[in-house]
Amino acid sequence: MKFLRMKPGHGDVLLAEGDPASTIDQDRLVDEFRRQLDAGMWAAVPQLDPSTGRRAARMVREYAEVPVDADRVIFFPRAAGG
Repeated sequence: MKFLRMKPGHGDVLLAEGDPASTIDQDRLVDEFRRQLDAGMWAAVPQLDPSTGRRAARMVREYAEVPVDADRVIFFPRAAGG
């Protein structure tokens, strides 16, 4: 699994990578997930809608919500303003 952060003007930046089945990697992924949310980022898991073939994203608020078959989680900044 890869954790990517969207950085305007730079595309995606790799934050962490690991195998969630490995206890050591999972601990590191959970820590990075929490660090990104604590920094004010939102998290989404890219998905393909099988009924339409269109790409979509599923918002996640906790590491436990990330599907086991997900290959990446993308973090992005919250919209500014009110």
